[in-house]
This record gives sequence, structure tokens and C-alpha cells, in this order.
Amino acid sequence: MQPADTIAMRKRFGQFPDIEPPQGMILCMKNDLPQKLRWRNPVQKVGRVMGDMYLIKRTRGRVGVLSNFGIGAPVVVSLVEEMIAFGVKRFIILSWGGSLQRELNTGDIVLNDKAIRDEGVSQHYLPNEKYSFADQILKQGLEKQLISRGTKFISGSTWTTDAPYRETKDEILQYQSEGVQVVEMEIAGLFALAQLRNVQAASIVVVADQLADLRWESPGDMSAIDRSFEIAYRAAVDTLNEVG
Repeated sequence: MQPADTIAMRKRFGQFPDIEPPQGMILCMKNDLPQKLRWRNPVQKVGRVMGDMYLIKRTRGRVGVLSNFGIGAPVVVSLVEEMIAFGVKRFIILSWGGSLQRELNTGDIVLNDKAIRDEGVSQHYLPNEKYSFADQILKQGLEKQLISRGTKFISGSTWTTDAPYRETKDEILQYQSEGVQVVEMEIAGLFALAQLRNVQAASIVVVADQLADLRWESPGDMSAIDRSFEIAYRAAVDTLNEVG
């Protein structure tokens, strides 16, 4: 079975949007963001593909958004396989994660250059190496957009795991010592898929919880997280619109 076969099946049952493929797609792990920000970036909901699909109206079909599709690398990679077969060429994932470094606070923005492949999906796409990597052109586009907004952010690596309840103190200490900034559940798989399929992928992680002191600390409130997601979303839209 190939992703195009799944698309054909979805179309037979009326479960795939009848649109031209956008050139760029935002994978938004904060499910309410497209609707919440529609006052600034009006969206057209065009259907569902494992989640809700929107087009950003001002981009005239060049930029789409997927949200409300679940969590984890298996879900993201399966979905992006279909989007690549559909014709999408560029992907930016907006995720949230846990801080591994004491200087990172809730709401901080981390722009990733690479991801530690401590999940299962990427092993099916690339030889067994430690990292998968962001597309540098797309990453630089996001960097430019964040700088133009006067946004404070950190560039650095992320640790992708399938098992958030099995993160050990030894792992945290090791990755802290290597300068890894955050931990999340999707990015290494997406980067590996993009490398194999020769498409572009980049990522932003918004810090939510804290692990740097070897104990889990939940966010006190969502206000800083919400603000940073809004900034990241607008930066992603403009990046994909420019390169698309």
C-alpha cells in the first residue's frame, strides 16, 4: 500500500478535500489555534484528513494548516506521507515540549536544527543514526520571520521520544550535557521522512512543562504559551507564503 492508495480510498468515500494542494502546510499541535487566530489570518475549513484541514485565505491556497489529528511521530508521519503524495512540498510543525535546560522558561520558543531519533518511526526511513535534520532554507525563513517580529528565541536541538512517561533521569542529564533544549514526540520522525522524500521540513517547539531539575513541573498558566504559539503560527504562515 502506498500513500496515494489511501488518498484514492478517502476520495471514494468523500473524505478528502476537493482542492488543489497547497505548497506549504503547517502541522499545528495546538488544536484551537487556526480558529482562535482567524481574526488575523482568516481560514477556510476545507475538510478533514485524520484531522481538520484549513487554507489560509490571504495566501490564495499556497498555505494550509492541519490540526486536531492527535500526537506522536507515527500519526504525524502517516499524515505527512499522504500530504506529500497529495503534492505538498514544505512542512512546518508547531509543537510543545518540555524544557531540558534551566535557562528555558514556560513560553520560550525553540527553533530546531536537528532532532534526536529516540522514537520508532524514523528507523523505517533512514539508516540508524542519532539525528535527523531540519531543512536549513525553511529554518532560515522562520528565523528571519521571528527576528523581524523582535521575538526572542533559541536555536537548538530537540529530543523526540515515543514514551513521555519513560523519560529517565539519566537520559535527561545526558541530553542536558549535550545542550539539547527540549523534548517532544514528533519532530525526529517528520525530519526523517522529509529527508527521504526530498521535501522541506522545519519545526518550532514552545516550552510548556519543565524537566531540567529532574522532576516534572507543569505550567502555572497558559498565557505565555498561548502568546508564543500565536507568534510561531504567524511566522510559519509568512515563511511558507514567501517560499511557496
